[in-house]
Amino acid sequence: MTLSLHKDKIRFLLLEGVHENALKVLNEAGYTNIEYIKTALDEEELIEKIKDAHFIGIRSRTQLTRKVLESAEKLIAIGCYCIGTNQVDLEAALELGIPVFNAPYSNTRSVAELVLAETIMLMRGVPEKNAVVHRGGWNKSAKDSYEVRGKTMGIVGYGSIGSQLSVLAESLGMKVIYHDAITKLPLGNAVQVGSLDELLEKADVVTLHVPDLPSTRNMMTAAEFAKMKDGAFFINAARGGCVDIDALAAALESKKILGAAIDVFPKEPKSADEEFVSPLRAFDNVILTPHVGGSTQEAQANIGLEVAEKFVKYSDQGDTTSAVNFPNVSIPFTEGTHRLLHIHKNVPGVLSQINAAFADAGINIAAQSMMTKGDVGYLVMDVDDNDSEKALQRLRAVPETIRVRVLF
Repeated sequence: MTLSLHKDKIRFLLLEGVHENALKVLNEAGYTNIEYIKTALDEEELIEKIKDAHFIGIRSRTQLTRKVLESAEKLIAIGCYCIGTNQVDLEAALELGIPVFNAPYSNTRSVAELVLAETIMLMRGVPEKNAVVHRGGWNKSAKDSYEVRGKTMGIVGYGSIGSQLSVLAESLGMKVIYHDAITKLPLGNAVQVGSLDELLEKADVVTLHVPDLPSTRNMMTAAEFAKMKDGAFFINAARGGCVDIDALAAALESKKILGAAIDVFPKEPKSADEEFVSPLRAFDNVILTPHVGGSTQEAQANIGLEVAEKFVKYSDQGDTTSAVNFPNVSIPFTEGTHRLLHIHKNVPGVLSQINAAFADAGINIAAQSMMTKGDVGYLVMDVDDNDSEKALQRLRAVPETIRVRVLF
């Protein structure tokens, strides 16, 4: 796509039943050409549907592989209506000049509340007692049943979720310690410890809130579980790849860990029809949830707003603020101009080449901003509206061009 289309010609494909707030935001911005599908699509269906889409919105089940993205010749942007972006080949999207947006903050409260509730349930032994009663038993005992007041919560990863959980836990009278890869100021009376090992040794409940990075994959193995306090509890609502599930099962079997709550798994079913398989199913003292930490009505409503608004800003202004895989550029519009968006290979001399070509053609640049990420550069510039066609021709002639658009 090189020229600005009328809004009713720009096609949005929204999958997996993203919240209807997304439709509301797009419609109010003048975008009405929307196909709304409540399920994920298999690869062949997806390739067929995405061919004519300019924007696609997905949740966690849709897999946007390099093969799928290369078939999407008109695709301008991807929106992940969730926190994670593992379901998208981010490198391929960048190479093709397609920014990927997500909603990193909209469901933080939902995750924090779930973890706090699980902390209380685990420390009271409710999961196991519940399972026994369902089977007709009546284990009325205070053994291994504790108040959370005065206990120590160890938060691994003090970001938007971890820090909010910290405040909630303190309000119940818990002591909070946390470990993060960088030094962060605490909220309330939380204390940052110097190492993961120190946190594991001190915490009565350990909860993970880290991103999916090479450094966090399998960060909890048999060695780490062995360092935890005897009778401690473990929670993972972060990423499935952070935990060696077999090692956790062994720690539960030996009673080293008194209970756990796991919401994310290394391998998760692709649909409700596929059986969930895990050694953790054998334990009554483990809360297993199907990746629903952020799945509340409030969170999904907020996510619908957040990602759709990012779509509108990119389509209307070329604004890539907070794109996860793409140079972040945002400049205010200049009156009486047209905006040009130039995505190009990140090699030396592209900007000087463009500026020289514009100078030779007598094109005045009213505003300009460029950023790079990896092998891709993104240039946003405003030129006098009478010069936009000449400018577009000059940009097309730049050998390093990946794609170019003009916004009227």
